[in-house]
Amino acid sequence: MRHGGRILADQLKRQGVQRVFSVPGESFLAALDGLHDSGIENVVCRQEGGAAMMAEASAKLTGAPGVLFVTRGPGATNASAGLHIARQDSTPLVAFVGQIARGHRDREAFQEVDYRAFFGGLVKWVAEVDATDRIPEYVARAFAVARSGRPGPVVLALPEDMLSAEADVPDRPAVVDPVQAVPDLAPVIERLGRARAPLVVLGGPHWSAEAARDLRTWAERHGLPVAVTFRRQDYIDNASRAYAGDLNVGPNPALMKRLGGADLILALGTRLGDIATGGYEVLDPTGKAPPLIHVHPDPDVLGSVWTPEIAIAARAPDVVAALADRQDDLPGWHDRQAEAHDAYLDWIRPVPTPGAVKLERVIAHLDATLPDDAILTNGAGNYAAFLHRYYRWSRFGTQLAPTSGSMGYGFPAAIAASLAHPDRPVVCLAGDGCFQMTCNEMSTAVQHGAKPIVIVANNGRYGTIRMHQERHYPGRVSGTDLANPDFAALARAYGGQGWVVAAQDEFAPALSAALTCGTPAVIELRLDGRMLSPGASLPDGSS
Repeated sequence: MRHGGRILADQLKRQGVQRVFSVPGESFLAALDGLHDSGIENVVCRQEGGAAMMAEASAKLTGAPGVLFVTRGPGATNASAGLHIARQDSTPLVAFVGQIARGHRDREAFQEVDYRAFFGGLVKWVAEVDATDRIPEYVARAFAVARSGRPGPVVLALPEDMLSAEADVPDRPAVVDPVQAVPDLAPVIERLGRARAPLVVLGGPHWSAEAARDLRTWAERHGLPVAVTFRRQDYIDNASRAYAGDLNVGPNPALMKRLGGADLILALGTRLGDIATGGYEVLDPTGKAPPLIHVHPDPDVLGSVWTPEIAIAARAPDVVAALADRQDDLPGWHDRQAEAHDAYLDWIRPVPTPGAVKLERVIAHLDATLPDDAILTNGAGNYAAFLHRYYRWSRFGTQLAPTSGSMGYGFPAAIAASLAHPDRPVVCLAGDGCFQMTCNEMSTAVQHGAKPIVIVANNGRYGTIRMHQERHYPGRVSGTDLANPDFAALARAYGGQGWVVAAQDEFAPALSAALTCGTPAVIELRLDGRMLSPGASLPDGSS
């Protein structure tokens, strides 16, 4: 006989879980007891949103579902920010949420939430475990659903009396991924052979270092230009002559023109959402769009927005491996590939911005000095546009950023990355507003030995919103200014180290010191408030 918390911990061990992220709650004390001597590391966080973001980032790094424990009511609602990221980013995640005792249901008991109603449209599957002896069944299904098809988050609610009760039940074996066979690719090759201006677009889940190498080999062999979708820049070495750039919120106009002018798009893993398609304007699903070959692991995605000429329900890396093994006689588009890569190189030439500290030069220094295996993270804000435009990724698994555009993500993701890879540099780029959404996780980093570096782009405002405000309501500043702390002093107060950079030549020594300090570190960049984005600044005299 085992109590439910021990049964649950044993199932996690069976599924290969080595680390979970949590904020403790009285509603799942039995689960905490089960974890006590399980050998599974429990990273105790300061707020459920940060914990969920760490679990999501961990899943991106490992490919295995991230695991999260939060309490009922406010714990669950706080965690929803990270679950939304996992859903839009197609990241496998299993969240265990405490729940009131079964006999108290439907009385609006303390912290009672109907989780099926609350999470129903936010996650892939949500369920409540009503019987202790069914815990192995539900856990196995949760891991299977989180990993299958288009991966995503799953929520299991755990009534506290069910979790503390005992049962005699066998464990379930580890979940295995279903085999998705790659079909005959001869029709794909034949259709490609008839294209004059094809474009390959990468995105979505299941990517790997091997897939990145296979794709580069195949694309360079045939002269195919390759674009990546929003915040998937580590899917191919950016130095490859096949690389055409990223389809993001501030895209290269030349790349968007190439996307709209393609006469065939080979979409590998991506859903081709609104950001990748210029708000569904460069590619319009209701109007004229180029012919499409669409590869995605979830059949429900294929045909849901776009109607492809060829639809393949398979994992993109499997298709890429099969393409790389072929020796097809394709026409070759090497001239177009060279034009696309040259346009990318033109786009990443730094454009000067105002002020004594220039973010474009900061990113250029990171690009020139960090090793290839450094992991870079960010949340949301105009500061991230500098990173995406001027930093060049060369290895898969070195970019952690939310395609959902969630602020606050970069720092928790950096903590998860530092715990997973303590021997590698981890650098988070964050805005002053973005960092303050999750900076309380600094104590989590100190407690568990993570040592990420946070570069805070401090311009005293929510810069992205101010940019849009100036565009639509010029000169009428409302709700976008920030009063900020001394971020370097804040880091020291938590037990880390910090530096303030007020002149450009102060950044390089601050970064060198941060990389060797052995603790979490913050480098605060005092930026000119006129700077809004890589291509937009307020006029002199504005604030």
